[in-house]
Amino acid sequence: MKTESDWRRQQERSNLAILRLMVWISLTFGRAVGRLVLHGIAAYYVLFAPRARRASRAYLHRALGRWSQWRDGYRHVFSFASTIHDRIYLLNDRFDLFDIEVVGAEALTAALERQPGALLIGAHLGSFEVLRAVGRGRAGLKVAMLMYEENARKINATLQAINPRAAEDILPLGRVDSMLAARDRLAQGYLVGMLADRGLGNDPTLDCDFLGQPAAFPLGPWRMAAMLQRPVFFMAGLYLGGNRYRIHFEQIADFSGLSRAEREPAIGEAIRTYAGKLEEHCRQAPYNWFNFFDFWQTHD
Repeated sequence: MKTESDWRRQQERSNLAILRLMVWISLTFGRAVGRLVLHGIAAYYVLFAPRARRASRAYLHRALGRWSQWRDGYRHVFSFASTIHDRIYLLNDRFDLFDIEVVGAEALTAALERQPGALLIGAHLGSFEVLRAVGRGRAGLKVAMLMYEENARKINATLQAINPRAAEDILPLGRVDSMLAARDRLAQGYLVGMLADRGLGNDPTLDCDFLGQPAAFPLGPWRMAAMLQRPVFFMAGLYLGGNRYRIHFEQIADFSGLSRAEREPAIGEAIRTYAGKLEEHCRQAPYNWFNFFDFWQTHD
């Protein structure tokens, strides 16, 4: 059974360790030198993190439809490290360094014209920061992110060191006022994002077929989305290698105006649609899903 240590402790420890190192390298030597160092970091994690390596291999076997090789595991970790590295520049408005394509923005714009605010439901897939940065710097969109309180505290501390403005719109989940904070941002026309491929150990879940086997997806983000009564878009900021990213927006639900009786079946349908979209993008960009633990272990 997934517990707190299975992803929050394991993943955030490695995430923050890489992030702190790359902040220093990136700000001191620049992106080109930083990317050279990334190869060493990726090789280290592939060689000396056996648990993460096994989980990566099991996931890639499903996503690639073949047995993964060492080079696949290396590419998986290197993609993860690349998105962390690029976060440093995106947070400092260095959009000139990147080639960013946006797909599906028309549907999102249309939804925002009908009412203020929309929800973005993503995953640990590619870079969420590329969306926040593009929204802040190019499109005039305001983007806030809901995340678990401990993670929000750690990430805010790091973001403050990079660019103090970047931490302003990180909203902690799990507080009494979390829903009110999200509601207020939506009323102000914000896009409010959540990641829905992981929950806490005691979160209620719904099993959905995912990459060939049932997996447990948390209900919490979707119950919050239903109560906030907004259209919901699947969002992915896929890393395509080099300096290229592609942002996808796809509407997968609309909880606007639903009664309490209508919410539960709508939530189930939305989660199944979400799992299908996540699987689709994992197959199209398999090295972008950064879950280095056994996502299916509750069914083993």
